[in-house]
Amino acid sequence: MDRGNHYESAFEWYLQDNKICYVAVDEQRRSCLGGEPVKSLDFILYAESGARFVVDVKGRKFPGGPPEKPKKVWECWSTIDDVEGLERWAGMSGPSFQGLLVFIYEIAKEVQLPENTDDFWKCRDKRYLARAILVSDYRAQMRTRSQSWRTVDLPGKVFRSLVKPLRYFLELPEFEEEFETDW
Repeated sequence: MDRGNHYESAFEWYLQDNKICYVAVDEQRRSCLGGEPVKSLDFILYAESGARFVVDVKGRKFPGGPPEKPKKVWECWSTIDDVEGLERWAGMSGPSFQGLLVFIYEIAKEVQLPENTDDFWKCRDKRYLARAILVSDYRAQMRTRSQSWRTVDLPGKVFRSLVKPLRYFLELPEFEEEFETDW
């Protein structure tokens, strides 16, 4: 975890506020698994339900782009190193662990979300929304975004069909089985 990264700090606040058991991982040095370098994860989560996750937090803005021409797209890109790293960490951590990409969106003040939107919170004068997807589901549908930057993403329609509020994975109260993914 990088405490200088406001997305990761806001996520840690969310975990504390919701009384989620977690370990924040120090990312100052690249980790090694089996003698090979691997991208560090950000958090390890232990849900009361018994679910276990290795987490990589992806901070994004909504809307993105320049203020004069905002892009109202839920960006979901990642690097292939993030995907492969989470898969390796989950495999090494044991059969009960799964990799989870957690997208933390900083929501612009002009964007109005319903008050009861799951996993929407305020932290240090900023507004955030948490959405998550299992890295195995992401891997199955990902496509190359940039070969040179080694980035991947999902088509918007696929992302909206697979992504869920974070509380779905953690089985926190107030989650309703049916939810609208167009937010």
